[in-house]
Amino acid sequence: MAEPKEEQFLDDLVDIEAEEEARLQEGLLGEEEEIDPVAAVVAERDAFQDKFMRALADAENVRKRAQKDKREAEQYGGTRLARDILPVFDNMKRAVESVTDEQREVAKAMIEGIELTMRELLNVFGKHGISVIAPEVGDRFDPKQHEAMFEAPLPGTKAGDIIQVSAQGFMLHDRILRPAQVGVSSNPG
Repeated sequence: MAEPKEEQFLDDLVDIEAEEEARLQEGLLGEEEEIDPVAAVVAERDAFQDKFMRALADAENVRKRAQKDKREAEQYGGTRLARDILPVFDNMKRAVESVTDEQREVAKAMIEGIELTMRELLNVFGKHGISVIAPEVGDRFDPKQHEAMFEAPLPGTKAGDIIQVSAQGFMLHDRILRPAQVGVSSNPG
């Protein structure tokens, strides 16, 4: 029978062999690889340089996006206000167009004041990049600038011709604020 010290030694030896087997399984033991310290530093430098370049590119993209957002805010920031003012212009225009010659003689100063106000409003629109879309009867319907309010077969016209202008349209720089509202001919040929 083995003495207790020998038993302890054999148990420790079995434990050491089990640990070595576990390390071999994990790939920790075996052929020792020597790591070149210069290669490690170069690899770390390359990794940091890659991270730096990515961060620099991200910062540049953020800067460009901020500039684009700023330009758009300057150009199109007043879109809601402009849309809200368009009916005021329309109503003034309708009022001036509905005045008869007799009424014009009686209220000449007031009508001239309204016309002057309309011109000033158009000047302010122009200063802020708002332009009028003013189609004429006989022009071709353009769905990018016009909204067809109705279609009707009108003799002497071709399909797609504008036969009536209900309201002018407006653009803010290169965007439609409101399309011109028109009637379109539906003649078949």
